[in-house]
Amino acid sequence: MATSSGKTSTPTPPASKRPLAKDPSSEVPSKKKSSAAPPLSLSGHFVEGSIVRILMENFLTYDICEVCPGPHLNMIIGANGTGKSSIVCAICLGLAGKPAFMGRADKVGFFVKRGCSKGMVEIELFRSSGNLIITREIDVAKNQSFWFINKKSTTQKVVEEQVAALNIQVGNLCQFLPQDKVGEFAKLSKIELLEATEKSIGPPEMHQYHCELKNFREKEKQLETSCKEKTEYLEKMVQRNERYKQDVERFYERKRHLDLIEMLEAKRPWVEYENVRQEYEEVKSARDRVKDEVRKLKDGQIPITRRIEEIEMQRHNLEAQIKAKATDIKETSQKCKQKQDVIERKDKHIEELQQALTVKQNAELDRQRRISNTRKMIEDLQNELRTTENCVNLQPQIDDITNDLRRVQDEKESCESEIIDKLKERETLEKEKKSVNDQIVQFDNLLNQKEDKLRQRYRDTYDAVLWLRNNRDKFKQGVYEPIMLMINMKDNKNAKYIENHIPSNDLRAFVFESQEDMEIFLKEVRDNKKLRVNAVIAPRNSYADRAPSRSLNELKQYGFFSYLRELFDAPAPVMSYLCSQYHIHEVPVGTERTRERIERVIQETRLKQMYTAEEKYVVKTSFYSNKVISSNTSLKVAQFLTVTVDLEQRRHLEEHLKEINRKLQAVESGLIALREKSKHLEHKDNELRQRKKELLERKNKKRQLEQKISSKLGSLKLMEQDTCNLEEEERKANTKIKEINVQKAKLVTELTNLIKICTSLHIQKVDLVLQNTTVISEKNKLESDYMAASSQLRVKEQHFIELDENRQRLLQKCKELMRRARQVCNLGAEQTVPQEYQTQVPNIPNGHSSSPPMAFQDLPNTLDEIDALLTEERSRASCFTGLNPTVVEEYTKREEEIEQLTEELKIKKVELDKYRESISQVKERWLNPLKELVEKINEKFSNFFSSMQCAGEVDLHIENEEDYDKYGIRIRVKFRSSTQLHELTPHHQSGGERSVSTMLYLMALQELNRCPFRVVDEINQLLQNLPYSEKMTVLFVYNGPHMLEPNRWNLKAFQRRRRRITFTQPSQ
Repeated sequence: MATSSGKTSTPTPPASKRPLAKDPSSEVPSKKKSSAAPPLSLSGHFVEGSIVRILMENFLTYDICEVCPGPHLNMIIGANGTGKSSIVCAICLGLAGKPAFMGRADKVGFFVKRGCSKGMVEIELFRSSGNLIITREIDVAKNQSFWFINKKSTTQKVVEEQVAALNIQVGNLCQFLPQDKVGEFAKLSKIELLEATEKSIGPPEMHQYHCELKNFREKEKQLETSCKEKTEYLEKMVQRNERYKQDVERFYERKRHLDLIEMLEAKRPWVEYENVRQEYEEVKSARDRVKDEVRKLKDGQIPITRRIEEIEMQRHNLEAQIKAKATDIKETSQKCKQKQDVIERKDKHIEELQQALTVKQNAELDRQRRISNTRKMIEDLQNELRTTENCVNLQPQIDDITNDLRRVQDEKESCESEIIDKLKERETLEKEKKSVNDQIVQFDNLLNQKEDKLRQRYRDTYDAVLWLRNNRDKFKQGVYEPIMLMINMKDNKNAKYIENHIPSNDLRAFVFESQEDMEIFLKEVRDNKKLRVNAVIAPRNSYADRAPSRSLNELKQYGFFSYLRELFDAPAPVMSYLCSQYHIHEVPVGTERTRERIERVIQETRLKQMYTAEEKYVVKTSFYSNKVISSNTSLKVAQFLTVTVDLEQRRHLEEHLKEINRKLQAVESGLIALREKSKHLEHKDNELRQRKKELLERKNKKRQLEQKISSKLGSLKLMEQDTCNLEEEERKANTKIKEINVQKAKLVTELTNLIKICTSLHIQKVDLVLQNTTVISEKNKLESDYMAASSQLRVKEQHFIELDENRQRLLQKCKELMRRARQVCNLGAEQTVPQEYQTQVPNIPNGHSSSPPMAFQDLPNTLDEIDALLTEERSRASCFTGLNPTVVEEYTKREEEIEQLTEELKIKKVELDKYRESISQVKERWLNPLKELVEKINEKFSNFFSSMQCAGEVDLHIENEEDYDKYGIRIRVKFRSSTQLHELTPHHQSGGERSVSTMLYLMALQELNRCPFRVVDEINQLLQNLPYSEKMTVLFVYNGPHMLEPNRWNLKAFQRRRRRITFTQPSQ
């Protein structure tokens, strides 16, 4: 870091650090002790805003440290990690800089030393009226800052105003370049570099002029656009009004035609009224004539109505007589029907007697036939019984077959019992097989989840896994899929420790046991398939079973419960690689209790790495002071290893499944043999049963024949006893039939008399019906004549109604037309037409009288002529298209708007000329000094590069002279003679070349600098041979447990010892 201000120097007090008391029981110092001791410098003067003193308490690496820079060039020198950049952070934060600008952290609380709740930075700035002391106290818990100026409480805004008044810009990379922002300087655009340079070394008004120019240019563009738009709009308005001028003339021509149309439309209702009135008179006369005809028709219908009523009474009497005769005929017919029913029942009784006799005759014939057949059957059975052999000797054979059958059935039952047992065993095995398969599927689903995560995050690695599974035969030794698939967590809660310990590149790496196999794999996958994959080789000597250096029992007192290796399972080569590469057998995992006593754990266990519940701790020993330094990071959430699969259990399940399949095959083989045996026994059982059946039939045949003969003889005896006397039955039947025929003859005589009476009644009824028919015929003729007259009457009445409705409609139409005609002439309902506008006054049906105005007499008097003239005038008016009554009004308004726009345009042009004049004046005051400033920077920058045998230029980059927001500073450099000048960018030059270019540009700004100081951190190029000057102030930063206490440091005593040593040295 280098700071400079002014030309002279003043004596510089030593920088010091005052650490807190050290814990004597701790082997690792709990506080850092350091000092920054500058040599004695010449006296000089500080400029306004120079840093006189920096005090830090509990800030980053410091407990207490006070630094006093000199008034000129300050060099802070020290080993890495001693706290040089911490001083830069203190300057930035102490002068109201943003924490994020340092690139270290975005919260100010992170800059307080670890383990402390508060920190403080105090900066003293030189000011001729009295030094300005700015104090910033930082509260870690609240992440807040408390500000003080000269020990008085204030706000950050007031501090920022005081700092800005001294032209200090900690946010400007040209003035303040911290360690983590060196690379960003090269990323500054040309525009940003120009703005930073203006603020840093330009006059105070230069950047202000630049901002004014950009604002003026923006307003100038807006005015130019506005003037252009208004000019174009004005031209369009003038052109449109020129076109509308002809439209106005056409409008008045059209209006003359419309006036004539209005007169015609005014006369037309009067003509329509007269036509309708005449039609009304005609309809009224026709209605009166039809009314007389209706009255005459009604008078002619009265005699016909009276005759019809007389005939109707006569018809009613005849119909009553006919009805009485019909009742008598019905009663007589009912008696005849009864007699006929009795006769039919007698006939049916005779028929039943005859049928019963016939049945008895047939039954006797059938009995004789059955007796004959039974005798024949008895004879056949007796013959067969005589020929039947003696079956006494068949019983031993039947007993032997029965014993054989019993033995076969026992064997058959035993076989079926064994089959049932085998089926039950097979069912049990199949259920067990299904359960095992389900468990294996669950394990496979979990494995698929891990593979899905691999596919989503690392598609190339997933494709390589698929290729490996299909090509394992190409490898000689073991090849293992990515470590994240091989690792199986015993408890997925511990997955976060493994994922935070093993980098993702190795988690997705394939593990090989042979170098040759790995080269084959990479050639196929990387070279041929262009897949981005990682591969590693397992150690030749296995590390998988190596014991940790310390027993876990020793560490349990600190809250440790396991080493990383014991948290998961993996194949031996994979585990061996992880043990050798990441020492997972040496890294313990603790709990929240471990974190609570972490200081004691670090001090007593000397572990290099460890895990607590939510943090990872890494412990190192300082190269400079042998002090133990620890760092901790929060654990990230696990993403890949949260899925837990017990591979050993899955292997046991697969072996169990194979055993179940083997047992199932054995059971199936046993079932097949038992079913064959059962089938054979069933066949043998059927044969024995058939043989036994045949022997039993032979044995029982004689007994059956004897039983049949005895049965048939009994039946024959019963049939012979059941006899019938057919002659006696015939005699009884004939006697009954004669009695019934006598009764039937008597009934026929009575029926004949009833039929004669019924015939006489029918003749009388027919005579009455003929008389009634004559009467009805006469009535129908009269009614027909009446209906004809009524029909004619209805037609006339309908005609009358239509004529009356038409009369009413025409009357209403006359009234409506009269109202419309009066409305057209602007006359009220009761207002009379003035005499000078009247002609002959016609009679109006509604009682009013009026006439069309005399102004209408020159116009046509018929509707056809009026309509023809209206059509002609409308056609002429329609030729004037695109016109409306507002065209003249719009034309007038547009003329006024044109005049107003012309005036506004003049005002805008005057305003635009004023802005252009202002731009010209400000541009001259800004651009010329800026060009001179850039030329001076370029001269010094080029000289610096020439001294290194390189080339560099700085120029003002202008894309468009009028676009002031596009102006920028361009830096072009070349470090080799064989190349051309190239613009300084974050990509073209190397990191060292960018650092050199940045440093030389800042040096070029140095002599032109108007800011109190400039800070550059971590710029080492070109400083190796920097000559020492008496005006320089060199601050050496030391730290370590053997440093002198700051309160014991005495500069004067040190100088006396130095002089004494110098004087006592022998001359050369």
